Amino acid sequence: MTRIAIEPLTRAGFSPFGDVLDFDGDPDRIINQGKCGRYHDRARLDFGDGRAGISLFDAEPRTLPYRLEMMERHPDGSQAFVPMTQNPFLVIVAPDDGGAPGRPRAFETAPGQAVNVHRGMWHGVLTPLAAPGVFAVIDRIGAGTNLEEFWFDEAYVVGSG
Repeated sequence: MTRIAIEPLTRAGFSPFGDVLDFDGDPDRIINQGKCGRYHDRARLDFGDGRAGISLFDAEPRTLPYRLEMMERHPDGSQAFVPMTQNPFLVIVAPDDGGAPGRPRAFETAPGQAVNVHRGMWHGVLTPLAAPGVFAVIDRIGAGTNLEEFWFDEAYVVGSG
């Protein structure tokens, strides 16, 4: 099995795959009578049709090393994962390689980080590392199938072990 090291989630490292949502830098605006910093427009939400919706996910935590057997993508819309706890989670992504995932990369979030996976980008399933694995997910709501899955012939192993 091929091993994949886990990288810290940074804007630079994740930029080919999507957006990192965090409080990096100074706020763009101060609002609410000077009591709130607004970090404005941090994700490129992209939907071919339909509309943006917010769903709640409750995912079982995974342990390391993690077996990556399958990746998916959503050709009709981006997908943002916003944890509702301070627990870390893995974000596994891969470039497209002729209609299949290329070599995957794994990122671990820090407390307070969320991600927006760009439209059509290969990514692993939601992978919290601790309970509860609760997330708000902002993605496309609309007609048609917005899911492609790819199952690897041989699983990757993510993390130490």
